[in-house]
Amino acid sequence: MVKRRQYCFLCGRADDVAYVSIGPDAAVCVRCIRALNSMADSMAAKERVRQRTEKFVLPTPSEIKAFLDQYVIGQEQAKRRVALSVYQHYRRLEEMDRGSGEVELEKANILMIGPTGTGKTLIARTLARFLQVPFAIADATTLTEAGYVGEDVENVLTRLVVAADGDIQRAERGIIYIDEIDKIARRSESPSITRDVSGEGVQQALLKIVEGTLATLPPLGGRKHPQANQEQIDTTNILFICGGAFDGLDQIIRDRVSKRGSIGFTSPAVEKGRQPEVMTEDLLKYGLIPELIGRLPIIVHLDPLDEQALVDILVKPKNSLIKQFRRYFEMEGAELTVSEEALRRIAREAIEKKIGARGLRAILERIFERVLFELPEKGAGVKYHLDADLELKRIERAA
Repeated sequence: MVKRRQYCFLCGRADDVAYVSIGPDAAVCVRCIRALNSMADSMAAKERVRQRTEKFVLPTPSEIKAFLDQYVIGQEQAKRRVALSVYQHYRRLEEMDRGSGEVELEKANILMIGPTGTGKTLIARTLARFLQVPFAIADATTLTEAGYVGEDVENVLTRLVVAADGDIQRAERGIIYIDEIDKIARRSESPSITRDVSGEGVQQALLKIVEGTLATLPPLGGRKHPQANQEQIDTTNILFICGGAFDGLDQIIRDRVSKRGSIGFTSPAVEKGRQPEVMTEDLLKYGLIPELIGRLPIIVHLDPLDEQALVDILVKPKNSLIKQFRRYFEMEGAELTVSEEALRRIAREAIEKKIGARGLRAILERIFERVLFELPEKGAGVKYHLDADLELKRIERAA
């Protein structure tokens, strides 16, 4: 019996490739199937972008803050200021789209200053999710000047494009969060005469993309190459949020305030017992270059978290850690209860170790690890209670 030759009814190809039969006399080659799938994926991506663009309505500052309140505990003043700044940024972009050019509105990037674990990264990430814009995060300590061992500053832009599903136009209106910005302060107040590739040099490299430039994207996972196909991205409308602990900055501020007070000036903040406002000269003394300071005009302070704030963080947010661990227990048919004193013990441990809210999960993982390991096999129908001694006790349920 002679086997009938297969032909693709789309392209007519009859070579030695795999075919999928779609009827007694019809088949489609794998090459055409792949092309159709690619077209379908492209059309679906464009439709998602269209729907997102058509449906998106810029929320008001109060609506932005209300959403932040669901995930970020405390930091009321910081959330208000960030919400207003982000609203004004995207309102400015709407005006540009309408062609309202009577008054040129400049971009205002944000600098967040606060101890580790106070919510700087969480605020930035939550904002991006609420506004449905691409978001990328980078650690300033891993960045170096182009040409040196480390990660080029432009690689951050590549991450943003990836977050935008390759849509460069959408990425050009995204948010980039640069953490640990204080760790790239230059070593002295005087301009460096030697290479400082992980400090002042990185600040100079960041300055170009923060203020707005047409940057060349390096290939994903690699460095720029003259022969490589390269795309460009305009950073003018990308919102940059920088954050850092700035350890020692408070002493610089106190020295400035005390010097002025000694020659007849009195700080209103000192009189009322508030934290004095950070001035440009303070950041200069700390080691940020003046050009970069000028591109970060919105300065937001985050307060250190006390015991009660950490307890609230454990239980109140929409996705709080205690709610997450309770869900892990529920998935295995068990229950978890936590005493108030246990929550306070966990909060005090985080304060003593100076790890803030960021370290709370590590503490809980250590406490629950053994039980979570055994839970799938022998946890069903059992109630567990975390007491004041941070001991997880197994309590059999009544029939």
